[in-house]
Amino acid sequence: MASWAAATARQAATLTRISSPKSSAQASNLIQRRGLAGAADHHGPPRINFWQDPMSPSKWKEEHFVIVSLSGWGLLIFGSYKFFTRGKGKNEEKLAQGSH
Repeated sequence: MASWAAATARQAATLTRISSPKSSAQASNLIQRRGLAGAADHHGPPRINFWQDPMSPSKWKEEHFVIVSLSGWGLLIFGSYKFFTRGKGKNEEKLAQGSH
């Protein structure tokens, strides 16, 4: 029971200190300041533009990899669509013209 009371007293004291700082210097100590820390943290080799080394996708910048990948899939799907549906539209046009 005594340890529970002590823990509660410590928690109340901590909350009182955090909720009502006495000076602006004390308040600034409580605020986290990260700034641009994430941008300056490089892990691994620097990334390059895809046109600088087009045969090594592992070295490309992430956004370049996404653009090239989506463009490639788009071309593949559109090319497949055109390949498998070629001639169908032309035959329908010829039939429509021939019946007039």
